[in-house]
Amino acid sequence: MALRIVAGTANHALADAIAATLYTEAASPMVERFPDGEVRPSVSRVRGADVYLVHPTGPPVNDHVVELLLLLDACRRARAARITAVVPYFGYARQDRRAEAGDAIGVRVMADALAHAGAQRLVVVDPHTVALEAMCAIPVEMLTAVPALTRVLEKEAPAEAVVVAPDLGAAKLAQHYAAVLSRPVAVVLKTRVSGTSVMAEDLIGDVAGRPAVIVDDMISTGATIEAAVEVLLSHGAVQEIVVAATHGLLVGTAKERLSRSPIRNVVVTDTLPQSDGQDLPIQVCSVAPLLGDAIGRLHLNEPLDHVMLRA
Repeated sequence: MALRIVAGTANHALADAIAATLYTEAASPMVERFPDGEVRPSVSRVRGADVYLVHPTGPPVNDHVVELLLLLDACRRARAARITAVVPYFGYARQDRRAEAGDAIGVRVMADALAHAGAQRLVVVDPHTVALEAMCAIPVEMLTAVPALTRVLEKEAPAEAVVVAPDLGAAKLAQHYAAVLSRPVAVVLKTRVSGTSVMAEDLIGDVAGRPAVIVDDMISTGATIEAAVEVLLSHGAVQEIVVAATHGLLVGTAKERLSRSPIRNVVVTDTLPQSDGQDLPIQVCSVAPLLGDAIGRLHLNEPLDHVMLRA
């Protein structure tokens, strides 16, 4: 069956770049938007095809989630032979457990919705929770952008630099980076006060007199990174800090907030569209080769062991 790349509106540039690695073109569905906010997508020329729908669910998350679900349904109703949802950034992945009895588990709801809408397989990049695979009724291919980002960091991070996890949740990710870069690891201990406020309390590891590379899976409001920078400086780190993350949401005043810190460079990927960082230097590393290779292998039913995220 024929390979078809279908681009949602959330990141058309990435879909085009992926298609280019596969020597094809990304199809653009018709997406009509009504005055009240409803979206009505329509796809064509997917009957009998192996469809890969590229559509991250970044900000505005809810709008992009609904568009993704309707695009999947449109592909199913257009009789696509196989439908894979390529969701480089998977929204709601942070809602993977209940903090209180009345909380919803958003990631499970999202996983069920994708399957019911018509997705037969899901491809994600560095999801916030590796439990995503266990919550999905369909096969999940979890890829990692760490090798691509470390190729940039090898030039950005001096030999004496320390790889820093901004919280305990990122400790395993920091160990992955450190192993590839052959650098030591430090971990910041933090407490989240609210969705936009974080209190960093202490540091495990030695950063005195050394530059630091802070790594995380995403940068949202910048509060976690800002708090980590303050702890690093209080422990004697050199004011030559590089930040790397797969997903650069950078919502609200994140860029302004981080521009006030002694951050030399922020390295993110193009899982989400990136705009000018103004006073914040942002370097974008493309995941199109990673996703293009994975899609090509999936189309041919070949293994993905070399690019998969390890739990």
